[in-house]
Amino acid sequence: MALPEHFRAFQLHRDDTAAPVVGRFVDLALDALPPGEVLVRVAYTSINYKDALAAAGLNQIVRQYPRTGGIDLTGRVAQSSDPRFRPGDAVVVHGFGIGVDHDGGHAEYARVRADWVMPLPEGLSLQDAATLGAAGYTAALCVHWMEHNGLAPGGLPVVVTGATGGVASVAIDILAGRGYEVVAVSGKGDADGYLRGLGASSVLDPGASAPSGRPLDKGQWAGAVDSVGGDMLAWLLRSAAPDAVLTSFGNAGGAELHTTVLPLILRGVRLIGINANSPMPLRQQVWARLAGDYRPRHLDRIAQAVPFQALPEAMARMRERATRGRMLVAME
Repeated sequence: MALPEHFRAFQLHRDDTAAPVVGRFVDLALDALPPGEVLVRVAYTSINYKDALAAAGLNQIVRQYPRTGGIDLTGRVAQSSDPRFRPGDAVVVHGFGIGVDHDGGHAEYARVRADWVMPLPEGLSLQDAATLGAAGYTAALCVHWMEHNGLAPGGLPVVVTGATGGVASVAIDILAGRGYEVVAVSGKGDADGYLRGLGASSVLDPGASAPSGRPLDKGQWAGAVDSVGGDMLAWLLRSAAPDAVLTSFGNAGGAELHTTVLPLILRGVRLIGINANSPMPLRQQVWARLAGDYRPRHLDRIAQAVPFQALPEAMARMRERATRGRMLVAME
Protein backbone atom coordinates (compact mmCIF):
# COMPACT_ATOMS: atom_id res chain seq x y z
CA MET A 1 0.00 0.00 0.00
CA ALA A 2 1.66 3.22 -1.20
CA LEU A 3 1.56 5.93 1.45
CA PRO A 4 0.74 9.52 0.56
CA GLU A 5 2.88 12.46 1.58
CA HIS A 6 -0.14 14.22 3.07
CA PHE A 7 -3.62 13.37 4.26
CA ARG A 8 -6.75 15.27 5.22
CA ALA A 9 -7.97 15.64 8.80
CA PHE A 10 -10.57 17.64 10.69
CA GLN A 11 -8.54 19.19 13.48
CA LEU A 12 -9.67 21.09 16.56
CA HIS A 13 -7.69 24.19 17.55
CA ARG A 14 -7.70 26.48 20.58
CA ASP A 15 -5.16 29.29 20.87
CA ASP A 16 -5.55 29.72 24.64
CA THR A 17 -7.91 28.64 27.41
CA ALA A 18 -10.10 31.72 26.96
CA ALA A 19 -10.47 31.29 23.20
CA PRO A 20 -13.22 29.24 21.56
CA VAL A 21 -12.44 25.89 19.99
CA VAL A 22 -12.29 26.12 16.20
CA GLY A 23 -12.45 23.07 13.93
CA ARG A 24 -11.06 23.11 10.42
CA PHE A 25 -9.99 20.75 7.68
CA VAL A 26 -6.22 20.61 7.28
CA ASP A 27 -3.65 18.74 5.20
CA LEU A 28 -1.09 17.01 7.39
CA ALA A 29 2.08 15.04 6.79
CA LEU A 30 2.09 11.47 8.11
CA ASP A 31 4.94 12.32 10.47
CA ALA A 32 2.59 14.83 12.18
CA LEU A 33 0.64 11.89 13.63
CA PRO A 34 1.28 10.92 17.26
CA PRO A 35 3.45 7.92 18.17
CA GLY A 36 2.13 4.40 17.74
CA GLU A 37 3.07 1.07 16.21
CA VAL A 38 0.14 0.82 13.78
CA LEU A 39 -0.78 3.21 10.98
CA VAL A 40 -4.38 2.74 9.83
CA ARG A 41 -5.93 3.95 6.60
CA VAL A 42 -9.33 4.97 7.94
CA ALA A 43 -12.25 3.55 5.97
CA TYR A 44 -15.09 4.69 8.25
CA THR A 45 -15.46 6.73 11.37
CA SER A 46 -18.54 8.01 13.15
CA ILE A 47 -19.86 10.97 15.08
CA ASN A 48 -20.56 10.37 18.73
CA TYR A 49 -22.11 12.86 21.14
CA LYS A 50 -18.75 13.06 22.86
CA ASP A 51 -17.17 14.07 19.53
CA ALA A 52 -19.82 16.75 19.02
CA LEU A 53 -19.25 18.20 22.49
CA ALA A 54 -15.47 18.13 22.06
CA ALA A 55 -15.73 19.99 18.74
CA ALA A 56 -17.47 22.85 20.55
CA GLY A 57 -14.99 22.88 23.44
CA LEU A 58 -17.63 21.67 25.90
CA ASN A 59 -17.20 19.65 29.11
CA GLN A 60 -13.39 19.91 28.94
CA ILE A 61 -13.28 16.68 26.96
CA VAL A 62 -10.16 17.70 25.02
CA ARG A 63 -7.44 19.41 27.01
CA GLN A 64 -4.55 19.57 24.54
CA TYR A 65 -4.71 21.16 21.10
CA PRO A 66 -4.52 20.77 18.19
CA ARG A 67 -6.45 17.49 18.30
CA THR A 68 -8.09 15.33 15.67
CA GLY A 69 -11.38 14.06 17.13
CA GLY A 70 -13.27 10.86 16.46
CA ILE A 71 -13.45 8.28 19.25
CA ASP A 72 -13.82 5.28 16.93
CA LEU A 73 -12.66 4.14 13.52
CA THR A 74 -12.42 1.14 11.24
CA GLY A 75 -9.96 0.65 8.43
CA ARG A 76 -7.00 -1.31 7.11
CA VAL A 77 -3.48 -1.41 8.42
CA ALA A 78 -1.18 0.63 6.21
CA GLN A 79 2.00 0.07 8.22
CA SER A 80 2.89 -1.80 11.40
CA SER A 81 5.99 -2.35 13.49
CA ASP A 82 4.07 -4.84 15.64
CA PRO A 83 4.06 -8.44 14.36
CA ARG A 84 0.41 -8.92 15.37
CA PHE A 85 -0.69 -6.73 12.46
CA ARG A 86 0.22 -6.68 8.79
CA PRO A 87 -0.59 -4.25 5.99
CA GLY A 88 -4.10 -4.89 4.67
CA ASP A 89 -5.48 -6.27 7.94
CA ALA A 90 -8.99 -5.01 8.67
CA VAL A 91 -9.18 -3.50 12.17
CA VAL A 92 -11.41 -1.68 14.65
CA VAL A 93 -10.18 0.94 17.13
CA HIS A 94 -12.14 2.75 19.83
CA GLY A 95 -11.52 3.96 23.35
CA PHE A 96 -8.07 4.23 24.96
CA GLY A 97 -8.28 8.01 24.64
CA ILE A 98 -8.37 8.25 20.85
CA GLY A 99 -10.08 11.42 19.70
CA VAL A 100 -9.53 12.92 23.17
CA ASP A 101 -5.94 12.49 24.38
CA HIS A 102 -4.67 10.98 21.13
CA ASP A 103 -5.58 11.88 17.55
CA GLY A 104 -8.61 9.88 16.42
CA GLY A 105 -10.70 8.83 13.48
CA HIS A 106 -11.78 12.11 11.89
CA ALA A 107 -8.95 11.84 9.40
CA GLU A 108 -7.86 9.74 6.43
CA TYR A 109 -5.06 8.17 8.51
CA ALA A 110 -4.61 7.42 12.20
CA ARG A 111 -1.54 6.14 14.06
CA VAL A 112 -2.30 4.24 17.26
CA ARG A 113 -0.75 1.86 19.76
CA ALA A 114 -0.91 -1.77 18.75
CA ASP A 115 -2.51 -2.73 22.07
CA TRP A 116 -5.49 -0.54 21.15
CA VAL A 117 -6.14 -2.30 17.84
CA MET A 118 -8.64 -5.15 17.47
CA PRO A 119 -8.93 -7.31 14.35
CA LEU A 120 -12.26 -6.90 12.61
CA PRO A 121 -14.55 -9.65 13.95
CA GLU A 122 -15.44 -12.30 11.40
CA GLY A 123 -18.90 -11.69 9.98
CA LEU A 124 -18.78 -7.89 10.15
CA SER A 125 -17.79 -5.50 7.38
CA LEU A 126 -15.79 -2.35 8.07
CA GLN A 127 -18.99 -0.39 7.53
CA ASP A 128 -20.95 -2.61 9.94
CA ALA A 129 -18.29 -2.22 12.61
CA ALA A 130 -18.20 1.57 12.20
CA THR A 131 -21.99 1.79 12.38
CA LEU A 132 -21.71 -0.04 15.69
CA GLY A 133 -18.55 1.71 16.86
CA ALA A 134 -18.09 2.81 20.46
CA ALA A 135 -21.86 3.27 20.81
CA GLY A 136 -22.75 -0.22 19.62
CA TYR A 137 -20.09 -1.70 21.87
CA THR A 138 -21.53 0.20 24.85
CA ALA A 139 -25.01 -1.10 24.05
CA ALA A 140 -23.77 -4.67 23.82
CA LEU A 141 -21.82 -4.27 27.05
CA CYS A 142 -25.03 -3.20 28.81
CA VAL A 143 -26.84 -6.31 27.56
CA HIS A 144 -23.83 -8.51 28.42
CA TRP A 145 -23.73 -7.38 32.04
CA MET A 146 -27.51 -7.44 32.49
CA GLU A 147 -27.67 -11.02 31.27
CA HIS A 148 -24.60 -11.93 33.32
CA ASN A 149 -26.62 -10.74 36.33
CA GLY A 150 -29.65 -12.85 35.54
CA LEU A 151 -31.76 -10.89 33.05
CA ALA A 152 -33.57 -13.18 30.62
CA PRO A 153 -36.37 -12.76 28.06
CA GLY A 154 -39.93 -13.56 28.97
CA GLY A 155 -40.45 -11.37 32.00
CA LEU A 156 -41.26 -7.71 32.51
CA PRO A 157 -40.07 -5.18 29.90
CA VAL A 158 -36.62 -3.67 29.61
CA VAL A 159 -36.73 0.12 29.39
CA VAL A 160 -34.26 2.11 27.24
CA THR A 161 -33.94 5.87 27.78
CA GLY A 162 -32.63 8.51 25.40
CA ALA A 163 -34.00 6.08 22.90
CA THR A 164 -33.07 7.77 19.62
CA GLY A 165 -29.39 8.05 20.55
CA GLY A 166 -26.74 5.79 19.08
CA VAL A 167 -26.25 3.53 22.10
CA ALA A 168 -29.97 3.30 22.81
CA SER A 169 -30.90 2.57 19.19
CA VAL A 170 -28.50 -0.36 19.05
CA ALA A 171 -29.59 -1.57 22.50
CA ILE A 172 -33.26 -1.63 21.44
CA ASP A 173 -32.36 -3.62 18.34
CA ILE A 174 -30.24 -6.15 20.26
CA LEU A 175 -32.77 -6.61 23.06
CA ALA A 176 -35.77 -7.00 20.76
CA GLY A 177 -33.83 -9.48 18.64
CA ARG A 178 -33.16 -11.57 21.74
CA GLY A 179 -36.84 -11.74 22.63
CA TYR A 180 -37.18 -9.00 25.23
CA GLU A 181 -40.15 -6.66 25.36
CA VAL A 182 -38.59 -3.21 25.03
CA VAL A 183 -40.09 0.09 26.16
CA ALA A 184 -38.37 3.15 24.69
CA VAL A 185 -38.33 6.56 26.39
CA SER A 186 -38.01 9.51 24.02
CA GLY A 187 -39.13 13.10 23.95
CA LYS A 188 -38.92 13.35 20.16
CA GLY A 189 -42.47 13.41 18.87
CA ASP A 190 -41.56 12.04 15.44
CA ALA A 191 -39.53 9.09 16.75
CA ASP A 192 -42.33 6.58 17.34
CA GLY A 193 -42.11 4.90 13.93
CA TYR A 194 -38.29 4.75 14.05
CA LEU A 195 -38.22 3.18 17.52
CA ARG A 196 -40.97 0.66 16.80
CA GLY A 197 -39.12 -0.25 13.61
CA LEU A 198 -36.10 -1.19 15.74
CA GLY A 199 -38.27 -3.43 17.93
CA ALA A 200 -39.69 -1.24 20.71
CA SER A 201 -43.16 -2.39 21.75
CA SER A 202 -44.13 1.04 23.09
CA VAL A 203 -42.72 4.54 23.46
CA LEU A 204 -43.02 6.65 26.62
CA ASP A 205 -42.59 10.39 27.01
CA PRO A 206 -39.87 11.41 29.50
CA GLY A 207 -42.62 13.10 31.52
CA ALA A 208 -43.46 9.66 32.88
CA SER A 209 -40.35 9.97 35.06
CA ALA A 210 -41.67 12.95 37.06
CA PRO A 211 -40.89 12.63 40.79
CA SER A 212 -43.69 10.94 42.73
CA GLY A 213 -42.53 11.82 46.23
CA ARG A 214 -42.31 8.11 47.09
CA PRO A 215 -39.09 6.14 47.55
CA LEU A 216 -40.66 3.16 45.74
CA ASP A 217 -43.18 3.11 42.90
CA LYS A 218 -44.87 0.15 41.24
CA GLY A 219 -42.21 -2.20 39.90
CA GLN A 220 -42.41 -2.12 36.09
CA TRP A 221 -39.01 -3.05 34.65
CA ALA A 222 -36.86 -6.16 34.60
CA GLY A 223 -33.94 -4.15 33.28
CA ALA A 224 -32.89 -0.76 31.96
CA VAL A 225 -30.35 0.83 29.64
CA ASP A 226 -30.01 4.45 30.74
CA SER A 227 -28.10 7.26 29.05
CA VAL A 228 -29.77 10.11 30.93
CA GLY A 229 -28.86 9.82 34.61
CA GLY A 230 -30.20 12.40 37.06
CA ASP A 231 -33.93 12.31 37.74
CA MET A 232 -34.49 9.72 35.01
CA LEU A 233 -32.20 7.20 36.68
CA ALA A 234 -33.79 7.94 40.06
CA TRP A 235 -37.19 7.10 38.52
CA LEU A 236 -35.85 3.90 37.01
CA LEU A 237 -34.55 2.81 40.40
CA ARG A 238 -37.77 3.44 42.28
CA SER A 239 -39.93 1.85 39.54
CA ALA A 240 -37.71 -1.22 38.99
CA ALA A 241 -39.18 -4.62 39.80
CA PRO A 242 -37.62 -6.96 42.35
CA ASP A 243 -34.23 -8.30 41.17
CA ALA A 244 -34.17 -5.91 38.19
CA VAL A 245 -30.82 -5.14 36.59
CA LEU A 246 -30.21 -1.53 35.52
CA THR A 247 -27.25 -0.22 33.54
CA SER A 248 -26.09 3.39 33.49
CA PHE A 249 -23.62 4.85 30.99
CA GLY A 250 -24.49 8.54 30.53
CA ASN A 251 -25.42 11.78 32.26
CA ALA A 252 -27.29 13.77 29.61
CA GLY A 253 -29.88 14.66 32.26
CA GLY A 254 -27.40 15.48 35.01
CA ALA A 255 -24.61 13.87 36.99
CA GLU A 256 -26.29 14.07 40.39
CA LEU A 257 -28.46 11.19 41.57
CA HIS A 258 -31.10 11.86 44.22
CA THR A 259 -32.51 8.56 45.41
CA THR A 260 -32.66 6.17 48.35
CA VAL A 261 -31.18 2.78 49.07
CA LEU A 262 -34.65 1.22 49.32
CA PRO A 263 -34.78 -0.20 45.76
CA LEU A 264 -31.44 -1.87 46.46
CA ILE A 265 -32.16 -3.33 49.88
CA LEU A 266 -35.91 -4.03 49.64
CA ARG A 267 -36.15 -5.18 46.02
CA GLY A 268 -32.62 -6.38 45.35
CA VAL A 269 -32.27 -4.04 42.38
CA ARG A 270 -28.79 -4.06 40.85
CA LEU A 271 -27.36 -0.87 39.33
CA ILE A 272 -24.35 -1.47 37.09
CA GLY A 273 -22.13 1.33 35.82
CA ILE A 274 -20.90 0.84 32.26
CA ASN A 275 -17.40 2.00 31.33
CA ALA A 276 -16.91 1.20 27.64
CA ASN A 277 -13.14 1.64 27.82
CA SER A 278 -12.85 -2.06 28.65
CA PRO A 279 -9.77 -4.29 28.69
CA MET A 280 -9.11 -5.95 25.35
CA PRO A 281 -10.19 -9.51 26.34
CA LEU A 282 -13.69 -8.31 27.34
CA ARG A 283 -13.80 -6.07 24.27
CA GLN A 284 -13.05 -8.99 21.96
CA GLN A 285 -15.62 -11.18 23.71
CA VAL A 286 -18.41 -8.61 23.36
CA TRP A 287 -17.49 -7.71 19.77
CA ALA A 288 -17.64 -11.41 18.86
CA ARG A 289 -21.20 -11.39 20.16
CA LEU A 290 -21.96 -8.26 18.13
CA ALA A 291 -20.96 -10.30 15.09
CA GLY A 292 -23.03 -13.25 16.35
CA ASP A 293 -25.98 -13.56 18.72
CA TYR A 294 -26.03 -9.84 19.61
CA ARG A 295 -25.90 -8.70 15.99
CA PRO A 296 -28.48 -5.93 15.40
CA ARG A 297 -30.99 -6.58 12.65
CA HIS A 298 -31.48 -2.98 11.54
CA LEU A 299 -28.07 -1.38 11.10
CA ASP A 300 -29.22 0.15 7.82
CA ARG A 301 -32.09 1.86 9.68
CA ILE A 302 -29.82 3.02 12.51
CA ALA A 303 -27.04 4.45 10.31
CA GLN A 304 -27.18 7.90 8.76
CA ALA A 305 -24.26 8.43 6.37
CA VAL A 306 -22.65 11.83 5.91
CA PRO A 307 -19.66 12.80 3.75
CA PHE A 308 -16.44 13.84 5.45
CA GLN A 309 -16.86 17.46 4.40
CA ALA A 310 -20.22 17.59 6.21
CA LEU A 311 -18.67 16.64 9.56
CA PRO A 312 -18.88 20.11 11.21
CA GLU A 313 -22.54 20.60 10.30
CA ALA A 314 -23.44 17.08 11.42
CA MET A 315 -21.78 17.62 14.82
CA ALA A 316 -23.70 20.89 15.24
CA ARG A 317 -26.97 19.06 14.54
CA MET A 318 -26.06 16.41 17.08
CA ARG A 319 -25.43 19.03 19.76
CA GLU A 320 -28.90 20.41 19.00
CA ARG A 321 -30.30 16.86 19.42
CA ALA A 322 -31.54 16.96 15.85
CA THR A 323 -30.09 13.57 14.89
CA ARG A 324 -30.94 9.98 15.70
CA GLY A 325 -29.20 6.64 15.51
CA ARG A 326 -25.60 6.52 14.38
CA MET A 327 -23.88 9.11 12.18
CA LEU A 328 -21.50 7.26 9.86
CA VAL A 329 -18.70 8.99 7.94
CA ALA A 330 -17.21 7.22 4.92
CA MET A 331 -13.57 8.25 4.48
CA GLU A 332 -12.79 6.31 1.29
